[in-house]
Amino acid sequence: MSTPAKVAILVSGRGSNMQSLVKAAGDAYQVVIVASDRPDAAGLGWAREHGVPTFALAPKGIGKAAYEAALDGALKAAGAEYIALAGYMRLLSDQFVAGWRGRIVNIHPSLLPKYKGLDTHGRAIAAGDAEAGCSVHIVTEELDGGAVLGQARVPILPGDDAEALAARVLAEEHRLYPRVLTEWLTR
Repeated sequence: MSTPAKVAILVSGRGSNMQSLVKAAGDAYQVVIVASDRPDAAGLGWAREHGVPTFALAPKGIGKAAYEAALDGALKAAGAEYIALAGYMRLLSDQFVAGWRGRIVNIHPSLLPKYKGLDTHGRAIAAGDAEAGCSVHIVTEELDGGAVLGQARVPILPGDDAEALAARVLAEEHRLYPRVLTEWLTR
């Protein structure tokens, strides 16, 4: 049996996808650190309560390059081999992505390649789409442009607003991300 892959998870908020990943960790991967660009992120508290080491640093005042250097150092010091973005709302620089090339994944709340970026649910509803969903993809220098590893679909129901649709998509994210991460790491 092989050693579990060492995964760092980056969050910016409550970390509900991070929680799903931590709970699903096992033979395929272990979470070695949860890091955030927001020292007050609720997800950090949850991680600490569950025995996962954390790192937090706000980039404001130090600049993106210094922030990413400190983040990179913390991830490597924790032994991370892969990074899972889970509600991490900061764009990573091309240099950072290149340093971790092929080892960063993200969960995005749309059926990529549709609706890259923000406001994905509102855009899907406004377009009259019959369905929405989420995608796990490899992170590249192109925003939400890397290879899609897995998707989950949900219908857009009559009367849906962005908030109602987001709640149903989030439930699918919590199922999809751990499964796809496990499959990707054991390929």
